[in-house]
Amino acid sequence: MPKQKEEKTNVMRVLDQKKIPYTPHAYPVGDAAPDGVTVAQLLGQDPAAVFKTLVAKGASGGYYVFDIPVAETLDLKKAAKAVGEKSIAMLPARELLPLTGYVHGGCSPVGMKKRFPTVFHRSCLDHETICVSAGKVGFQVEARPVDLMDLVGGATADVTVEG
Repeated sequence: MPKQKEEKTNVMRVLDQKKIPYTPHAYPVGDAAPDGVTVAQLLGQDPAAVFKTLVAKGASGGYYVFDIPVAETLDLKKAAKAVGEKSIAMLPARELLPLTGYVHGGCSPVGMKKRFPTVFHRSCLDHETICVSAGKVGFQVEARPVDLMDLVGGATADVTVEG
């Protein structure tokens, strides 16, 4: 197995440039990107503090980014209300790369091709740090949620399905 060298992703370069402290994490990947709960387990992190980045399209044609805990499910009605849309739908996976510059399983709220309105689940503020994708499958960054929200102009809302 080849030795892994310290790899910098675009997300890490953006955080370095903005002088935002973060901790990089890498995890092994097979043929397919593991689900978020598995990523949290591989990193030894609480799944409630590991966030997945989802992209949706509103009825108006606008795009929105939602960051929610990996074990949670986005509530499309709550998400639409949070961004002032009548309705939203998840972006088809094939549209993700051309729109954001990221692939499914490696989508990060940081460093997208364009800046989109971003909403973090309100629980992010319950944690000193959270993990989000570093923009590439197999890599995560851990940072303070307020730093991430400041960087992307994010807000918080309850946007998940009640469990």
